[in-house]
Amino acid sequence: MIGRMRNLDTFDLRILTAVQRDSSLSQRQIADLVGMSQNACWRRMQALQAEGILAGSQARVDLAALGLDLTVFVMIRTRHHSRDWVDRFSRHVQGLPEVIDFNRIGGEWDYLLKVVTPGMAGYDRFYQRLIDGFEFDKVTGLFSMERILEHRPADLNRLL
Repeated sequence: MIGRMRNLDTFDLRILTAVQRDSSLSQRQIADLVGMSQNACWRRMQALQAEGILAGSQARVDLAALGLDLTVFVMIRTRHHSRDWVDRFSRHVQGLPEVIDFNRIGGEWDYLLKVVTPGMAGYDRFYQRLIDGFEFDKVTGLFSMERILEHRPADLNRLL
């Protein structure tokens, strides 16, 4: 058992693998892929949703095709760690539409943001808004030159 979660069986793992690969599949298609009746598959999916294991579905959008062709991983180090500061910073970052991932991390850095913008000028505008009103020890941007692997489904059969 993982955490508070029940043991997942082969059918659960097949369902989760199928929806990770293509969330647009119909219930019938998922049932056929995993080798279950449609009703049994529906009950399993309902249970996985109720347990919070299966949450929502999203379509992947090619952001570069929309002109958001620069991806930057922004790393931030700060001396401020009070709950008030963290809450204020978190609200600030969540209000910046260029940020598509936001993580508090361990190690030498405190935060990691994944940012998408329309080129370097867009990143500069974002950067100015990011630092406005906040004191950081260090901010650095790592610019992605090529997406080699993105949105990879977790191989649950090998990971669990």
